[in-house]
Amino acid sequence: MKLNQNTLDELNILLQFDLSNTQQGIKIHHDADSNVSNAAQRLFEKGLIDQVDGGYLTTIGRTTAEHAQAISGLLTAN
Repeated sequence: MKLNQNTLDELNILLQFDLSNTQQGIKIHHDADSNVSNAAQRLFEKGLIDQVDGGYLTTIGRTTAEHAQAISGLLTAN
């Protein structure tokens, strides 16, 4: 199974969250590229973030982001 561009866009958003600080969310600005705002919308619809423009990770969103960051770390390790 290959990752399509929509999935990659969603993963890129999840990788923006600082998992060491649950009080810090992200904000997708109104002038962001449409692929970014669309990815945030999909993450919201899936219940992974609490706002359509970013906000905070939900419980399942945090778990997903932890996995995404672990995979990213393994793939980018030297």
